[in-house]
Formats: sequence, C-alpha cells, structure tokens
Amino acid sequence: MKSRAGLAVREIRKLRIALSTAHRSLARLSRHIAATAANPGGNGHVRPRLSTKASASLVLQGCYMSYMRQLKPRQKAQVRKIREAKGVRVAISQAKRLASS
Repeated sequence: MKSRAGLAVREIRKLRIALSTAHRSLARLSRHIAATAANPGGNGHVRPRLSTKASASLVLQGCYMSYMRQLKPRQKAQVRKIREAKGVRVAISQAKRLASS
C-alpha cells in the first residue's frame, strides 16, 4: 500500500510541475497577444524607444544614403573621404551638389 501512496504522490507532483509550466507558457503567450493587439498593423516586434539624438542620426543617415544612391562610384568615393574628414553634414551637402550637377 505504501508504494501505491508514494506513486500517487509522485504523480501529483509531476502534474503540479506540468501545470505550472503550462501556466507560465500561457502567461507569456497572453503578454505577446496583448502587445500585438495594441499594435495591430505591426509585425509583432516591439520597436525600442529612440532618443532624440539617435533619431536625428537616423534622419541624417537617410539623407546621406539617398544622395549617395544617385552618385557614380568615383563621386561616392569623394563623398566618403569628405565624410571621414569633415563629418556627415558636410558630406551630405557635397553629395547634394554632385547629384544636382
């Protein structure tokens, strides 16, 4: 009889562990669903908050890349050298000048 009682206790313990694992999984799933419901047009990924400085940097990078796409390889090399020496803003103005000519 003792072995049957011990077996029942072990089975109950296993069941408790399985239920707690399922509970944690459901909690994670509900958080994910809540995040997705808050942003229905999104792809399920939460975008990190950007600082003002990081946001401005991305805007500058976009301007730089848009002008660089229009240039020929030799002109791109010139603009890259200017970017290394004088910075992004000067490089953008030079790329703008080269692209419009």
